[in-house]
Amino acid sequence: MPREIALHGVYLPTVTLLFLIALGVTWGLDRVLAWIGLYRFTWHPALFRICLFVCLYGGMALFVYS
Repeated sequence: MPREIALHGVYLPTVTLLFLIALGVTWGLDRVLAWIGLYRFTWHPALFRICLFVCLYGGMALFVYS
């Protein structure tokens, strides 16, 4: 994967695209986990959501930049 993406002549870092992908995947997983009822067993659901996003985003960034 290239390290930069051209969007209408403007070069953006790949992590911008990864951020949007991770945001969408996190949103989808959040809906599924809420439907299953996992959030009843978590201490702080908002922290769990943020940690889920950070783990997905960091994992994708490490995959691209390593």
